[in-house]
Amino acid sequence: MDRFLAPHTPEAIAHSHLTENWFNWDTESPSLDETLIAGCASYTAFSRYLSGADLFLVPQSRRELERVLRRYSYDGIHNIIAKARSTLEPGGYSRICQVVEKSISDVLDTSDNVDYLLALHRPSSIRSESVILHMEHSPSRTIKTQ
Repeated sequence: MDRFLAPHTPEAIAHSHLTENWFNWDTESPSLDETLIAGCASYTAFSRYLSGADLFLVPQSRRELERVLRRYSYDGIHNIIAKARSTLEPGGYSRICQVVEKSISDVLDTSDNVDYLLALHRPSSIRSESVILHMEHSPSRTIKTQ
């Protein structure tokens, strides 16, 4: 998980805060903290994807991957809101979704995260071929032989 959302990122901090303060995080202010919900939902989406527990159709492109991550994050948002005792401000849900979508895009735009995540749940024979092809076509990667 650290590769995508390291412990110092706002998403990881939000997830830790909600996890550690689950019983009273929502009573700290009269309305729900949208940034906190968005960060936690984004973190939860990547965590859920990495586990692969309920992934039935493996994404084949960035667009499909982004769609899966968004769906997972929306589930996270709904779960957090459903358990909260406070309410969202008008327009809060849309703002949360925008923050989550930006977070997901930022992670996918970093390094080779898309390639890594797409290859993660592929069958091992396809994954091996994909890694070999990626390494052969990437000038920045070299294989050291001894």
